[in-house]
Amino acid sequence: MAINKDSNGYTFLFAILLVVVVGSGLAAVSMGLKEKQDKNTEVKKKMDILNALKVKEVKNGDTLDISRKNAEALYDEYVLSDECLVLGAEGNVLDGEVAFDIDIKKQFRDKTIDPKDRKYPLYVASLNGTKKYVIPVVGSGLWGPIWGYLAIDEDKSSIYGATFDHKTETPGLGAEIKQPFFYDQYDSEVISVDGKYKKIKVVKDGSGGDAHKVDGITGGTITSKGVEEMVDRTVQVYVKYFNK
Repeated sequence: MAINKDSNGYTFLFAILLVVVVGSGLAAVSMGLKEKQDKNTEVKKKMDILNALKVKEVKNGDTLDISRKNAEALYDEYVLSDECLVLGAEGNVLDGEVAFDIDIKKQFRDKTIDPKDRKYPLYVASLNGTKKYVIPVVGSGLWGPIWGYLAIDEDKSSIYGATFDHKTETPGLGAEIKQPFFYDQYDSEVISVDGKYKKIKVVKDGSGGDAHKVDGITGGTITSKGVEEMVDRTVQVYVKYFNK
């Protein structure tokens, strides 16, 4: 029996078969690339941690930035994996947890997780003979998720370095949180005085040079305040731990 290729039934059947074939192909490709995608995510996390620590590679007299080529070796050199911890919301150490395995972005998105049940990774590094403590932060900007890492100095009360990133913030505005002129302001900011937590405010009145303040991004107020909120919410947990 001849098939009527001009019929609606044939058109619908062809469209369904095409969707099934293409969908199956894309699913197979995605499954095949998953291992590589997971590896890229792991390396990117190591790069972010090292950038918060301001680590550079010196090779043949040249100073090189962190890249996917050198991140893993430098991470193993500076980060003391055996000393890394996972904390609870009250700054208590959670036994049996591996810091690098905690996905704070996924945890933040999951609204079924009570904030009191969230887990907080703490990375410990040795840099120039001193200990540094790297903490990840995650929050919301204007258009999507924002995140970053803060390196706390050996005194456990001041910031050594910071780095922030985003997914979909506006270029030239909120997206500027990933630029050095913004995150470098966090260097040497104090997070606690005599054991008492001190909030770091993001301001737009030009007083960012004052203690516990950084200048926000012009035209990126919501994203700037998103950085303030995620740093404030997260650092309080770690100050509880440092005080112990």
